Amino acid sequence: MNRTTLSLIAGVTALAAVTGFAALDAPHASGSSTAKTAARLPVEQTRLLCPEPSTSDIADTAYTSFTPVSQGTSGSGKAQLTPAGAQSADSTDTGKSGSGGKGGKGGKGGKDKAQSDAPTVTPKDPGTPVTADSSGSDTPALIGTATGRLAPGWTVQETTQVAAGAGRGLLGTACTAPDTEFWFAGASTAASRTDYVHLTNPDDSAAVVDIELYGKDGTLKSTVGEGITVQPHASEPILLSTLTEAQEPDVTVHVSVRSGRVAAAVQALDDKLGGDWLAPSTDPAGSLVLPGIPKDATDVRLVAFAPGDSDADLKVRLASPSGEITPAGNETLHVKGGMTTAVDLGDVTRGEAGSLVLTPGDTPVPVVAALRVVRGKGAKQESAFIPATAPVGTRASAADNTAKGSTLALTAPGGTATVKVTASAGSDGGTAATKEYTIKGGTTQNVDAPVPSGLKGTYALTVEAVSGGPVYAARMLQTTIEGLSAFTVQTLPDDRGTVAVPEADQDLSVLLKK
Repeated sequence: MNRTTLSLIAGVTALAAVTGFAALDAPHASGSSTAKTAARLPVEQTRLLCPEPSTSDIADTAYTSFTPVSQGTSGSGKAQLTPAGAQSADSTDTGKSGSGGKGGKGGKGGKDKAQSDAPTVTPKDPGTPVTADSSGSDTPALIGTATGRLAPGWTVQETTQVAAGAGRGLLGTACTAPDTEFWFAGASTAASRTDYVHLTNPDDSAAVVDIELYGKDGTLKSTVGEGITVQPHASEPILLSTLTEAQEPDVTVHVSVRSGRVAAAVQALDDKLGGDWLAPSTDPAGSLVLPGIPKDATDVRLVAFAPGDSDADLKVRLASPSGEITPAGNETLHVKGGMTTAVDLGDVTRGEAGSLVLTPGDTPVPVVAALRVVRGKGAKQESAFIPATAPVGTRASAADNTAKGSTLALTAPGGTATVKVTASAGSDGGTAATKEYTIKGGTTQNVDAPVPSGLKGTYALTVEAVSGGPVYAARMLQTTIEGLSAFTVQTLPDDRGTVAVPEADQDLSVLLKK
């Protein structure tokens, strides 16, 4: 092995260990050489960004930070959340930045929020969640970094209760990692909706972002959605209805970053159906899984979008506790290229646990999708969103669970699979507990998840693959707010707590020729 190959290995290994973003899968060599499987090491740094939770003066927000216990970690670690920096109005780009510009919330943003008291969340050890609370409308967006043994699988849950007003209810989101592209199916510019896309920049240089909106007939014309500047360590809430004059009930939002990177999340506030966070859909794909539809859902609306010019024909299936079934009257869905398509599925779960599975017809075409789910009737209706998500993979966690207010849904759309579920110690006391579950292929189960013995406070649930096919998971939180049965749903994609690196003696000379 020559010196160049050794340098490549050292460089990739160092990059992977420090950032957690690098992954290198060596191709199989021809001839007698056999490529070795890349080792997986715990990441040593994780970045997460939490959007500004609410502009309501009566909002109460809880933050829960949790890192699962990982093998191969040792030594010290640190995790902290700091408020996003203020951006003054005179540093914006002619109405293209959120604080004081045409697209943003105006007087609620900027210096007042950044200078207010932000919640302090300082976890010390893996395996035990740490919580903090904040009240009112002045809580800023938060920028988080975890290092060392607190980095692998680090998750932060932001959960807000709003008792009255537009978007009242329970709003929850898992704080997200920065990236350069996001897709949101299920947003709206209708008069009854107030939807914001929150953009948070964790880096030392400004990010430049484009926001594209797609309705039932294609692109919604906008000139102010291009070249939005997000200043370093700042957050910008952009009101979608200011980007276009069109009032569309179902809109797909595409956030793309020209330079830098951001985290993005959509806050959807409805005059009658309450509010929640809409998390990004997984990357466009021919097959999608949307797990964890509440069994008592009174209305389910599917929103799908096919990027590009090709139409997509999708088979629609519901993975129920007894197997896959076809929703009556909605066996297939035709999605025109570049256009948003929506269909009402009604009370599709009919009192049982369920997950929606979308598969291609004759020719796979990448799509993104999400569900808007409604529970309750009349004035007691509340809504939440379930985006298409990636599988649990190796491991995934959801924080801020309570003994009676959490439901864990697991679905195995392919073959039968076994997973291990661990309930962490409580934030204020309690002992961790673990159970294994076998999920039959093609089914969804609302499992009787473990609860820490002697629980005090809240706890985290960690799902780990044991054997079998891929498993998808979602966690529902529910509570009662002023007589309203409020809820929120978060999916559990792989936590990316490890990164693939080559073995020290692996010959990577073939990669130098690529």
